[in-house]
Amino acid sequence: QLQRHGYIARGGQAIDATLVPAPRQHIGQQDRQTLAQGGQPDWSEARRRQKDVEATHTKKHGKSHFGYKLSVSVDLKHGFIRRLATGTASEHDGHHFDEVLDMHNTGRAVHADKAYPSRQRRQMLKVLGFVDEMQRRGQPGKPLSECQKRRNQRIAKKRAKVEHVFAGIRHLGGKFVRTIGQARATVAMTMMAACYNMKRLASFLQRGVDAFFKPGTGKAQVRSQTVKA
Repeated sequence: QLQRHGYIARGGQAIDATLVPAPRQHIGQQDRQTLAQGGQPDWSEARRRQKDVEATHTKKHGKSHFGYKLSVSVDLKHGFIRRLATGTASEHDGHHFDEVLDMHNTGRAVHADKAYPSRQRRQMLKVLGFVDEMQRRGQPGKPLSECQKRRNQRIAKKRAKVEHVFAGIRHLGGKFVRTIGQARATVAMTMMAACYNMKRLASFLQRGVDAFFKPGTGKAQVRSQTVKA
């Protein structure tokens, strides 16, 4: 639908991941140890269907989270989700970078936060013809230079678009899955992304946003400017 209306991926991309909470599970210590060792607790079939043993725990900003993680690539021209991947909450943000990297974006800049850069990843982007716009992290005893700090600030302004996408998903009903198991959680998260894209596309079409102009510039505005000229 996006390509049919001319909204192809343009302007580079921003890659990021967000936590998607799931209902917390009340599992006893002994059963938890059994699961950690790869075993199956002695549960009835009915109880087993009600327990999500695939979602995981993680800590972020000092708070504990339980659930899954959604990774996306968003085009910076129109703000649509172009690629996505799902995982559990404990997986590193950069784990699905290769999966969500959009090879078809006409812009070559790849924006990401400090969780993503590595020597191997920077080399891969160079080989593929992309421009590395990943924020840098300071190292112990080697803080960021003023130039690197300014670069990080510039990148932050660009990659803010992906945060707007996550906020949009929350407004559609919340980033929360009420399913059991990773397979169903993946379906739920994919539907979240699809609904976001459909809502944004409907808004663009209603406002007459031309695919070759900046979002917010409607066709009527373009015609008006042409007549005045």
